[in-house]
Amino acid sequence: MKPSARTRIAIYAVLYLGLITLAPLPDRLILFPTTNRLDAGAATRKAVPFQSGELEVWTARSALAHQRGQPEIYVLRFYGNADRADRWVAAEAGMWNNRAVEVWGMNYPGFGGSSGPARLARLGPAALTAFDELKKTAGERPIIVFGASLGTTTALHIAAHRKIAGLILHNPPPLRQIILRQFGWWNLWLFAGPMAQKIPADLDCIANARAVHAPAIFLLAENDEVVAPKFQRLVVDAYAREKRIIPLPGAGHNSPIEGAALANFHSALDWLLPGNAN
Repeated sequence: MKPSARTRIAIYAVLYLGLITLAPLPDRLILFPTTNRLDAGAATRKAVPFQSGELEVWTARSALAHQRGQPEIYVLRFYGNADRADRWVAAEAGMWNNRAVEVWGMNYPGFGGSSGPARLARLGPAALTAFDELKKTAGERPIIVFGASLGTTTALHIAAHRKIAGLILHNPPPLRQIILRQFGWWNLWLFAGPMAQKIPADLDCIANARAVHAPAIFLLAENDEVVAPKFQRLVVDAYAREKRIIPLPGAGHNSPIEGAALANFHSALDWLLPGNAN
């Protein structure tokens, strides 16, 4: 005997509610953790206690910091949803050769050697834990928080809750707005609506941008195929403090910063870190 139409609707409703309530869909759709070993070059690994496990942080110094024996500036770095700190920290330290800088790059929970599981809800607390650990080392020396793509969500969370010298935000994604406006129409918001609500408040770029008290540099890719420029502008427009905007003409989401844009970035760093150029 076939179930009635009313029974089938009730079954579908229960399945739908179970799916959107219990399934960790945003985690699966947004986070792409890897744990394979990477060549970290000259970077040094540091383990930071976190939620009954540890966070993996990789550190490296610029040439001038090595020459002087200690850094004058610290950079806390957060990467994209499929990237790792051990891939980039050593190379990025070389970008700061005219400043005595130490870069700290954090691997998200479940990424690299950081203890899992990989969950969006763990990103905000992990970022604050990494910052607080860095603050013990930095003391009164300035800390710049630098985030790219998903990393801008954790960078903004820190900036809204801790005192920092400045922010660098590369292609910031307002996750809830992207889910609702870019993906909601084709499912009549039946899935997009609940999924957007599952994004942790810690990672709300718009709300955090309104609460920040530090100056920021925005690096915005003109042809970003992942975070459309119109969504990046939502974060820029919400940002409450002084900001410098550096367009990246012709650049995609993962394009390197080069040419005139790189020169503009170095000029903006002089604004963000007055008195620290050497």
